[in-house]
Amino acid sequence: MTVVQARAWVEAIAAAIAEQADHLTQLDSAIGDADHGANLRRGFAAVLTALAGPESPTVGDVLVKTGTTLVASVGGASGPLYGSVFRAIGKPLTSHAIDGNQLLAGLRDGLTAIQRLGAAVPGDKTMVDAYAPAVAAFERELQAGGTLASAAARAADAAEDGMRATISLQARKGRASYLGARSIGHQDPGATSTALVFRTLATVMAAS
Repeated sequence: MTVVQARAWVEAIAAAIAEQADHLTQLDSAIGDADHGANLRRGFAAVLTALAGPESPTVGDVLVKTGTTLVASVGGASGPLYGSVFRAIGKPLTSHAIDGNQLLAGLRDGLTAIQRLGAAVPGDKTMVDAYAPAVAAFERELQAGGTLASAAARAADAAEDGMRATISLQARKGRASYLGARSIGHQDPGATSTALVFRTLATVMAAS
């Protein structure tokens, strides 16, 4: 992944969030604050503004700036969570171009950041239910000799499987946990936006 591809990934996330904002908010209205899509749309619009201008020197710079901007511009839980994720992914990526194993290390750090901040584990009906299987699938594909692009595709598939699996779960973290058993039957909005993040990564890498 080059700096250009990292920027293309963030731009693709912004486009996907803008397109799916109403759907994300609809999901959030059932079990949350009904602001997930609107908050992320505003945040990634701010990210695009922050990234405008001269090319960043490293992949990490692109992602850290993305995270820092999200923290500064997004309210609710999604700003700190996604901000922490992108900053954690970016911090170890100090080159103009990185390989699959370097991105894997960043993605793992992103998962650690989410779990440190939200104290969630798989099965809690959060973004972790999409993110954790995505990282595991990414790693398995690399270990099997796959490319960064094929690893990203497997990760996206796993994230979407994890997203759909949240429908049958009872929420144990966040605002949705207040609903208890009434949270069952609803797809988690954070897992849904996380699946968009991994699908856009796969799309950008496949096009390269």
